[in-house]
Amino acid sequence: MVSILATDQGNPNGSKSNGQEKESRASENQNPSKAPVTPNGNKAIPEKSAAQKNEKPSGAELKKRAKAEKAAKRAQSKQGQQAPPNDASKSNKPENKNHLDEERSIPPSPQQPPPKGQHRRSGSASAGSQRPLQMRPGQQQAPAAEPESRKGIQSLAFISHLYGAPRRTSIAGAGKDVHPSILALGLQMSNYIICGSNARCVSTLLVFKRVIEAYTTPPNNSLSRDLTIHLSAQIDYLKACRPLSVSMGNAIRWLKLTISTIDPDTPEHQAKTKLCSAIDNFIRERITVAGQAIASSASSRIQDGDVVVTFAKSSIVERTLAEAYRQGKNFSVIVADSEPLFEGRNLAIGLANLGLQVQYASIHTLSHVVQDATKVFLGAHAMMSNGRLYSRIGTALVAMMAKDLDIPVIVLCESVKFTDKVALDSIATNEMAPSHELGFFGTGVDKAGEEEDWRSSSNLVGLNLMYDLTPAEYIHMVITEYGSLPPSSVPVVQRLSTNT
Repeated sequence: MVSILATDQGNPNGSKSNGQEKESRASENQNPSKAPVTPNGNKAIPEKSAAQKNEKPSGAELKKRAKAEKAAKRAQSKQGQQAPPNDASKSNKPENKNHLDEERSIPPSPQQPPPKGQHRRSGSASAGSQRPLQMRPGQQQAPAAEPESRKGIQSLAFISHLYGAPRRTSIAGAGKDVHPSILALGLQMSNYIICGSNARCVSTLLVFKRVIEAYTTPPNNSLSRDLTIHLSAQIDYLKACRPLSVSMGNAIRWLKLTISTIDPDTPEHQAKTKLCSAIDNFIRERITVAGQAIASSASSRIQDGDVVVTFAKSSIVERTLAEAYRQGKNFSVIVADSEPLFEGRNLAIGLANLGLQVQYASIHTLSHVVQDATKVFLGAHAMMSNGRLYSRIGTALVAMMAKDLDIPVIVLCESVKFTDKVALDSIATNEMAPSHELGFFGTGVDKAGEEEDWRSSSNLVGLNLMYDLTPAEYIHMVITEYGSLPPSSVPVVQRLSTNT
């Protein structure tokens, strides 16, 4: 007792006992702001003993450290937003001592070292290295720079959605699962070697037969599941070459449904034979026989002395006109056509070779040649659920002019081209052909140079739509394999065709 009292009395600074020293150390750890401060204004960090260095922090201490770091980051980001960007005098002055210590506790990002001679980092720099900075409702980031060729397209917002990825024009980069027949078919469609809704649908189904015949079911898998996935890779390649037609989409959905109904216990050879036979039946019933029925019904409406006007080329219209000529009827045909494909040339040449009297005219002269017409026969790419005709661009102009002259407009269309979609205009859904097919460059000698100058222009955009939409009031009748019907009955036929 005497020695202890002597020690306490001999301490002029009023030092504390062992118990008091422990309490003071604990309070200093909990309240770091009360720690001693150096003359420079920084906190003096007390040295730790060897036992304290070897101790691992507990879970509660780790949570406290994490919360402190998060609070420091929030305060740092807020101060970075509130601080003026060009005020160099304020950026070099520390605001308070606690903020300096919190910044020193945050390790700098390895990708962006802290600048020398600067005590406080900007909020955007520290937040970018840790997490994305949350923008306020009134604050927006600057958009990324668009490619030079897309600036004019983005300015036309009402058609910008039609300019998707460019068409695939080569087999470079194709997946290893894509069948060689699919590669050839995609290039033929992209270059319009195979053109027309029926031709593309039949070609796709016939190529799918080759894919199915060459297919082998992987081990520990079933044909009904894996074959659908295998066909998806082929379909994606065809989509990249050119968007699928409505008839192709209906045929693909039917094929996938047929594959899903195959019993997993069925042998692979038997299942593949069944699928190939089903594809042949689909082509025969839904396209070949349906076309024959439509041609027989439509040809009966052609009388002697008629002048039939048609636009571009449709395989079912060509078959109808040929059937009427074989029946001995005396009539003439006017084929209207337009760029860039000029499909009507092949139709006019084919009908003339049969012996028909044919007149080939550009769509620009339609107002003159249609004066003598008695009927208008039009093909279809698709019939929408609201009774509108989706066909080659220029069809709506022909139907509108015929309606103005009280000439009946008859549409020939198989049920495989019917869809449950509704279209109100030609802009929401359409296919965009390459702009260089417009023939915009004239007939100059330096055609390549003109094309290069045209493409490099940022304020000139080529709009080359493939299809247009004809309102139902311009259509007098739709002839299908189910009979003749008004455009308002399209949904009924579509349900009948999908149920069968």
